Amino acid sequence: MSVGPFVVAVPLLLAFFSANVLPWQRLLSATTVPQATLAPGDFRGLFPSFSAQAAIQEKPDRPPWAQKSKTKASSKPAPSASDDSDDDAAPQRGRIRVDVNLVNVLVSVLDEHNRPAIDLPRDAFQLLEEGVEQKIEVFESETQLPLDLVLMIDASLSAHREILFEEDAAAHFIRQVLRSGDRLAVYAIDEDVTQLAGFSDNVASLQAAVHKIPSGSGTSIYDAILLGARSLERRGDDRRRVIVLVTDAGETTSRVDFDAARKAALRSGSLLYTIIIRPVKNESGRNTAGEHALETITDTMGGAMFYPDAARELDPIFDRINRELRTQYRLGYYPTPRGPANTYRSIQVKVSGSYQVRHRKSYLTGPQ
Repeated sequence: MSVGPFVVAVPLLLAFFSANVLPWQRLLSATTVPQATLAPGDFRGLFPSFSAQAAIQEKPDRPPWAQKSKTKASSKPAPSASDDSDDDAAPQRGRIRVDVNLVNVLVSVLDEHNRPAIDLPRDAFQLLEEGVEQKIEVFESETQLPLDLVLMIDASLSAHREILFEEDAAAHFIRQVLRSGDRLAVYAIDEDVTQLAGFSDNVASLQAAVHKIPSGSGTSIYDAILLGARSLERRGDDRRRVIVLVTDAGETTSRVDFDAARKAALRSGSLLYTIIIRPVKNESGRNTAGEHALETITDTMGGAMFYPDAARELDPIFDRINRELRTQYRLGYYPTPRGPANTYRSIQVKVSGSYQVRHRKSYLTGPQ
């Protein structure tokens, strides 16, 4: 009597599963994990270690289709903000973030002498979106939210004879501005945008990076703003985001345009402080178009422009930026009515009295 292939295959399949599946069942039944230790979507606690799991999957006596697949590492794309592998960004990956539509507005209020006006009451402020007054739900005087700063220095300035003074001023700013919980990153701008130091509070290493700005031939300012904004956007939502840009405004080699840089900056909610170094004081020898473009982006983002006439003026400028960051008001509101998705919404903040008020002029709504 002949035996069919099906009758022969059944015992073989039973032998295979008893040798491979049952050990997994015993492993699972022997493993107990307190429920509170498991983060959402985290199943690692179910197994003693991933290395043990890998060893079981990669038994050499298994057929090829049962082996753990081995894929080649893909080639890395060109450097971008998404390549930033700072340790401080890691906790963000495990968070469950809920969008409650709260819009935060950082406000700098200066008196007639350009000094911060502090201790103003909530009722001195009026906030409008698209011309409609909003209820201020959050009000903080001298907000203590930690800072994430991106310091971007134009590498074409390395040919400038006063570059050492500029580097020293930037190094002094780093030592002065960083406080507990703050982080700063250093970038160099030429035809490419290069991160010289990731987000850190290590003052010595950040200062060393500033003194290693390489010489460059081009200037990609729009690329720098876009990448700086995206790197800040990856940071925590409960932090202030600031870009400090030191440049001669001579945009020459960006791959993205003005609109892309402005949109990325608005989406990140960052402040931009721009320091224009003008080797040539005469307008005929300057890139005034680049200056005007930066003025527009800076004003929209709620920062400030500075035009030092000499390198010795950089220290006072950095001091002003630091003082302003430490005396900002934070206003928060829930937009009423809420704007359509992916649209620009104008913001206006009014303060009673004779004050100069700086804040971001608009924001970009997210998906509904």
